[in-house]
Amino acid sequence: MRNYGGYMEKGQSTTFYDLPLWLRIFRHSRGYKGAIGFAVLLSLGVTFAALSLPYLLKTGIDTYITAVDMPPDQRFSGLLRIGFFTGLLIICGFVLTFVQVVLLEWVGQSIMHRLRQQLFDHILALDLSFLNKQPTGRLVTRLTNDIQNMYEMFTSVLVTLFNDLLRLLGILVVLFIMNAKLAAVMSVFLPLALVLIVVFASLAREKFRAIRSQLSRINSFIQESVSGISVIQLFNEQHRWFHRFDELSREYLHRTLRQIRLFAAFMPLTELMSWVAVALILLYGGYQVIDKTLTIGELIAFIAYMRLFFQPLRDLAQKYSIVQSALASAERIFAMLDTRREIVDPGVPQTISQVTGEIVFRSVSFGYDTDVPVIANLDLTIEPGQTVAIVGPTGSGKTTLISLLLRFYEPQAGTIAIDGRDIRRLKLADLRTMVGVILQDVLILDDTLLANIVMNSGCSRQRVADVLDQAGMKPFVENLENGLDTLIGDGGRELSSGEKQLLSFARALCRNADILVFDEATASIDSETESILEQAVAALSGRTSIIIAHRLSTIRRADRIVVMDSGRIVEQGNHQDLIALNGYYAELVRLDALKRKTLQTRETPRRSISPATP
Repeated sequence: MRNYGGYMEKGQSTTFYDLPLWLRIFRHSRGYKGAIGFAVLLSLGVTFAALSLPYLLKTGIDTYITAVDMPPDQRFSGLLRIGFFTGLLIICGFVLTFVQVVLLEWVGQSIMHRLRQQLFDHILALDLSFLNKQPTGRLVTRLTNDIQNMYEMFTSVLVTLFNDLLRLLGILVVLFIMNAKLAAVMSVFLPLALVLIVVFASLAREKFRAIRSQLSRINSFIQESVSGISVIQLFNEQHRWFHRFDELSREYLHRTLRQIRLFAAFMPLTELMSWVAVALILLYGGYQVIDKTLTIGELIAFIAYMRLFFQPLRDLAQKYSIVQSALASAERIFAMLDTRREIVDPGVPQTISQVTGEIVFRSVSFGYDTDVPVIANLDLTIEPGQTVAIVGPTGSGKTTLISLLLRFYEPQAGTIAIDGRDIRRLKLADLRTMVGVILQDVLILDDTLLANIVMNSGCSRQRVADVLDQAGMKPFVENLENGLDTLIGDGGRELSSGEKQLLSFARALCRNADILVFDEATASIDSETESILEQAVAALSGRTSIIIAHRLSTIRRADRIVVMDSGRIVEQGNHQDLIALNGYYAELVRLDALKRKTLQTRETPRRSISPATP
């Protein structure tokens, strides 16, 4: 299990002024220029409606309410007009805001959908050498939390920032037009507010980073816990794992509460500044009203504008933190997208018109860590149509050979050829089509049995029926209520280990694989299924087969048995010859027999107390 205490998120050095990153983000929105431009135009209308309301209030007070010399009916009709225009502006502001929000949500969702699809498609194509080094929680975070952070920036930040800046500028302009002296007094609060925003944003950025980092740890821990739940339950480790999760969750709670306390301090401070500004307006503006250099309507409008003035400042501070979070997410997403595959198709691929199945490993050396070789200068030739079993202790390099054959990894030295063609000269899709692999762990899709067998092979239903007959699955399918159309997987019928192996075998046959590889395929199946698989393989005479197995009873009929140890071939030959040699293989056979005998001994008492059959 990984130590999540040492897990750290990358990409946390992003700054607000990272111009190349901004340009790359905007490149993803190029297809929506018209929609974004229209949203900006709507911002002008929303801002005009919002800034017109206090001015209408001023007009109503100064022109009609305080105009004692004006006839009452004229004053009342004037107030009705002011009320009508106020209502009209409120309705227009609502409609424009509604259209803008819906439009931006559509743009944000569309951009993030495309980016999520692009990222997932890229991850599926990356080399195993890269993916195996990545915690699964990190990859999940890229596709979920990081995408969501960028979505929030596109929807609630970019145009909202424009709205707030436009509103601030508009308020300042209106205030200076109404009364330059009072506006100059109020301008004192602008640098104070900016200092408060910068300090808050800096502190909030650190809090957000800490929360994101802890959330990634939790995601990784949950993924590993769920994938290893059987082991946890087997060893009664539930309490320890719950305690570890409780620690991670409590730390996430503490970091979130620290961020909440910061916001709880910032909001009252801005509110305090707002009321101090109102008090100064009442003091200085009241003096001007008494001095008859300022009207009552202008004073009330000033107060209304100052209340509006601090709302965009609060929004800008909060949006700044969201932008910082989104930029960090964007940097991590783009870093993933910039990860290049090392194993790619050749520029001019070669083809094999008729595959005979000859496989040659020539002086192959490989190590997952270049300083620790797993395969050392290995030479192995498998003749066309031959069934070769590869055995050896755990870590001897058996499965690694198959990974090299399928080009999941590249050897550091040597070559691998099929029918005389270097596999690096073949297209990856062609190579992995001609080599069918039956694995111990079988991926089951939440779909019908037919869809699980066909995958992307394009097999017809009749071809699938023939394949089922070959794979020994025909009786199993005939017993299903809906036959090939039976749903399997999480949402349907559960398959046993043996049925999964037969399904995997049927998949390989559907692809019409010229070379079959059984990678520990019989490790967890019963004797009956093992017998079915052996008969099916025997019926496919003329097809090259490689069997990697721990259960040595399954490989006695192989044409050749290759014994590996520490990445080298130490023995090879048929079963009888290797037993007579009394070397590595003979010792493995004795150990296998002893293990099976021990298991049978453990099962005997359970059988002896079973009730007799009537």
